[in-house]
Amino acid sequence: MSKFWKSKTILAKMEAVYGTDPVPTGAANAILASDVTWSPMEGSDVARNVERPYFSADPTIPAGLYASITFSVEMVGSGTLGTPPGWGPLIRACRAAEVITAATKVEYTPITNNPESAALYFDVDGTLQKMLGSRGTFAQTLSANGIPLLTFTLSGLFSPATEAAKPTPNYSTFQAPQVANTQNTPTFTIGGISFVLREFKLDLANQVTPRLLIGEETIQITGVGEKIDMKVEAVPVSTYHPQTIAQNCTLQAIVLQHGTVNGRKVRIDVPYALQQRLTGYEENEGIVEWPLSFLPQPSAGNDQWKITLT
Repeated sequence: MSKFWKSKTILAKMEAVYGTDPVPTGAANAILASDVTWSPMEGSDVARNVERPYFSADPTIPAGLYASITFSVEMVGSGTLGTPPGWGPLIRACRAAEVITAATKVEYTPITNNPESAALYFDVDGTLQKMLGSRGTFAQTLSANGIPLLTFTLSGLFSPATEAAKPTPNYSTFQAPQVANTQNTPTFTIGGISFVLREFKLDLANQVTPRLLIGEETIQITGVGEKIDMKVEAVPVSTYHPQTIAQNCTLQAIVLQHGTVNGRKVRIDVPYALQQRLTGYEENEGIVEWPLSFLPQPSAGNDQWKITLT
């Protein structure tokens, strides 16, 4: 009997105890995802190095097994002020704290110690594989006339696949997005200066390490490489001088606001961004563009970026 790749469901739910299955359900924990890549048995093959009196392939044993999945979700709020989006558990599993202000907003900020973990269920046409203890990283991307996305890569503890009843997903916390354009993305500033933006990417670049030892198996986040890359139209250097700013290590505040409907708006704040060297000019449709890169910097700590949903 054939299995259909298009018939797949992802469920995600926070774990109260690391690696303990909270049993996500289709009714409450379904993820509306796109561009899924699935690696069910990451790890290594340990060679036995046996000696035989004839030629043959050396047998191996799978070791250090864990599962990994990559997919994108549309960057849009839940539709209700103060209600977390369906992708909330995913960003929390990428070392982000969730703060809810009732009927007003949901905020996500980075954390360093004791990041949360999530249980993911990945079902392909009735074949279910569970990823407990999942943690990972994400990149937020926004391009002119495209759908803003959050792309997650999560790793979890390995468990063999089983056959199970297909879940019935409820995607009510995933709202229709708005494309990025002048009307739907009303604010983009660097250092308080508005720029014409073509591409924007905030990449957490979490260092995700499967730590599979005797007595304990965990997925750890052991470091970060946060970075922002963007392409903007060049302006007179009397308005914004990227070379001088890079030379002087002058921190810049970056603000990106997308969405015009209450409950679906997303705002990204990077209050202390260190601009790196301008490595060249680029041309797009005959227009000069600057490829700018920034490193989000902390002030008090764990405040180098914030995602706010209103």
